[in-house]
Amino acid sequence: MPDPRPISDQDAHPVNRHNREHLIESEMSHIIHGLLIRFHLPHLSGQHKDPGVMALFISVTSCISIVLMSILALITHSSFIFPSLGPTVFLFFYAPTSPAASPRNTICAHALGIVMGYFSLWITGLTTAGPMLHGGVTWPRVIAVGLSLCLTTGFMVLFDLPHPPAASTTLIVSMGVLSQPRELIVIMVAVIIITLQAIAINRLAGIAYPLWAPAQQRKKE
Repeated sequence: MPDPRPISDQDAHPVNRHNREHLIESEMSHIIHGLLIRFHLPHLSGQHKDPGVMALFISVTSCISIVLMSILALITHSSFIFPSLGPTVFLFFYAPTSPAASPRNTICAHALGIVMGYFSLWITGLTTAGPMLHGGVTWPRVIAVGLSLCLTTGFMVLFDLPHPPAASTTLIVSMGVLSQPRELIVIMVAVIIITLQAIAINRLAGIAYPLWAPAQQRKKE
């Protein structure tokens, strides 16, 4: 008889962690299988569970997503590319049905990271200061980065918005790497665009990828 407990409750045991990893790999293989069928390549569909094929798939999809954003940055001369997009893209295609990869959590958590990052700059008087990498570490900067991460992670848990890459976004802002209002708007536009890419690719593959909230959140509501 199968264990009725949710997967998250079983993860403490090594065997159950293995089952969870197997489930995530299965999700990725389903995306690959769906895309091969969609593009009329059934003769390749039997290879969709091969680790090499899955590695190639996530490498190619991640590369395409980031390259498209980089081209947009090149054309517009704006910051459409930044470090925390990388782990967001990985989540989209490695574990698409996990709550952390949902559009709701992705967009709201990054927005939260931006707001908390800028708030920490404002409260420490660093909104017009240059990047920390140029000006060095000062006590106000120490307070800013600590406060931004403290608030972002706390509110992600409080509002049920788990999306780990947002913790990187808030540090990007509070470190002054991207901190001007125009740059912060561009960050949000980039997150929305890359989320739309994830919706298109996962839905094309036949994955039950949510259009907004994760399945668990919809049940609560």
